[in-house]
Amino acid sequence: MLALRGISKRFGGVQALMDVDLHVRAGEVVALVGDNGAGKSTLIKVISGVGPADRGVIEWEGRAVHIKRPHDAQALGIATVYQDLAMCDNLDVVGNLFLGREIDRLGILDEVEMERRARELMRTLAIPIPDVRTPVATLSGGQRQAVALSHSLMGAPKVLLLDEPTASLGVEQTSHLLDLVEELRDRGLAVLLISHNMGDIKAIADRVAVLRLGRNNGLFDVNTTSQEQIISSITGAADNAVAHRTPGTEGAWP
Repeated sequence: MLALRGISKRFGGVQALMDVDLHVRAGEVVALVGDNGAGKSTLIKVISGVGPADRGVIEWEGRAVHIKRPHDAQALGIATVYQDLAMCDNLDVVGNLFLGREIDRLGILDEVEMERRARELMRTLAIPIPDVRTPVATLSGGQRQAVALSHSLMGAPKVLLLDEPTASLGVEQTSHLLDLVEELRDRGLAVLLISHNMGDIKAIADRVAVLRLGRNNGLFDVNTTSQEQIISSITGAADNAVAHRTPGTEGAWP
């Protein structure tokens, strides 16, 4: 669905990304992990059009495309939910869901139709918000996250980018959100998930892509890779172990 090849991005004297490759298939969740400063958020901004790459190729469904601004990404079918959620607290759930996509008739907002669609979406995704006219400022962290995710789905995207979606959630709210992501994957969406929570990653991701110091540092199948292997790739411990092995002892790990 989405492939990145040789993506590089520089900010002044800082090389944030260097020749990064990544691909996401329809109907799978890929976790993007790495230490602080590894380049995860920069890569998300490249894909979403917020900070275009300096060099490299982005392919969408097998063809090269140019993503220079957020509108370009949205037009392709890429939706992003940032960690700060970017919602309007003074608006209710309906207002936030249709922000920028308002439905009108003869120049007048069709509040009845928007409310109907909002209720249908909440029901379909099993989001526990009984009143869609509730101001989002009064919602819990989990409910706000669910509304932000639902807003991203209003444009019927094919790829969903999630930046630390469970960082501020409790155990029960996290469980519900992960169930929601699984539901979207089962519907055929490609999901790229940034997370520091290895429990969430092991629970929901199909593959894990590791960035270290702005470069690829491993791609793992969740079902066949231990948590320790992934963490070693994140911290660079695996690289150091390889660098310090004695010649002639290949395969003889302690």
